[in-house]
Amino acid sequence: MDRLRQHIEATSPLTDDEFEYVKGYFTLKKVRKNQFLIHEGDDAKYEYLVLSGIYKVFFVDNAGKEYIMQFAQRNWWMSDYYAFFKQKDASMFIECMEGGEVLYSTLASREKLSADLHKMEHFFRAKLTNGYVALQQRIKLLLSSTPQQRYEEFSRLYPELIERIPKKFIAEYLGVSRETLSRLYGKG
Repeated sequence: MDRLRQHIEATSPLTDDEFEYVKGYFTLKKVRKNQFLIHEGDDAKYEYLVLSGIYKVFFVDNAGKEYIMQFAQRNWWMSDYYAFFKQKDASMFIECMEGGEVLYSTLASREKLSADLHKMEHFFRAKLTNGYVALQQRIKLLLSSTPQQRYEEFSRLYPELIERIPKKFIAEYLGVSRETLSRLYGKG
């Protein structure tokens, strides 16, 4: 739970009593490689904070093609957020690509923490805002840049992931073929 405290306190410092209260709303889970945290159609009742490992958040279209929305790593939050906030069935999957640990909590827990502690409301709002900004930047990049620019930006933002994630998944995330990624990777 020390990692949870460090993560929260990077945004909102807590007293020892406040942290004791907060940590009661989170549960630790060990996750194996290739294990799913969410399947399409599941009740997406949890939001996850990555402590270790790498996770792939994706959906599959009607033709069976996979689209990766996010790679989540240490200190990243993940869920099928539409399903989580609207309390609907999931339309996404979350798969563990590299075994690790997560902390998870429910929407009701998030709401209770936010109502009881202004510091936690501030923390969750800051995380949600940062996630929204990152998502807008990702969409902008996908819509208005070349494959080379997308690869360079991914390499700049996530240099550690280049070596840890199979190239076919990086290609999928960037919206390029595996062959195109191989050419781009050779230029880097």
